[in-house]
Amino acid sequence: MAVTDFHYYEPSKGHGLSHNPLNALVAPRPIGWISSRDAQGRVNLAPYSFFNAFNYDPPIIGFSSIAWKDSVQNASETGEFVWNLVTRELGDKMNQTSAPHPHGVDEFPLAGLTAVPGRVVNVPRVAESRAAMECKVIDIVQFRNTAGEKVGGWLALGEVVAVYIDKSLLKDGVYQTADAYPIMRSGGLNDYVQVTPETVFQINRLADVSSPSSHGTS
Repeated sequence: MAVTDFHYYEPSKGHGLSHNPLNALVAPRPIGWISSRDAQGRVNLAPYSFFNAFNYDPPIIGFSSIAWKDSVQNASETGEFVWNLVTRELGDKMNQTSAPHPHGVDEFPLAGLTAVPGRVVNVPRVAESRAAMECKVIDIVQFRNTAGEKVGGWLALGEVVAVYIDKSLLKDGVYQTADAYPIMRSGGLNDYVQVTPETVFQINRLADVSSPSSHGTS
């Protein structure tokens, strides 16, 4: 077996590279395209590359921000947010909503997107998005380091209370992820990857017969 020559570093001492590799190592990452509303009723729409699902029942998703930005502040004030799926045709519009704007600016019209009122929450979803999830905030956690000191990063967790799925993406009751052509963040500032039907392959899951559920966590 060939010996691998590793670049080793301890983050607290610096990575010694021209660009922090964390985002490239943990990739691709699903995009949390989050719409929210502040206490004054103003709408915000912004993408977050630190996003994922964390639980089945109840369904819980969350997004993380490295600063106290509008989406986290709004979620904290009103207790609600909406996740919107980013597909290839929406990539440029999503990117437009990532531009820095003063608090209170509505990114929907700036990106040429249509806001549809929520059914369970008072936050609009992106009409052009082929899937969306309305959420009620269950927790907002500020991160700490190993010394127990608070750092400038927050995780907003929400219970999914309503789901929208383009019916054309359902086949025999199963959501066809690749048919939506979602895009995800990968690597540096400008890198993305796209899921397509041609890139999907199968690995049979090993069921845990000792557990009442064999769905696992992925």
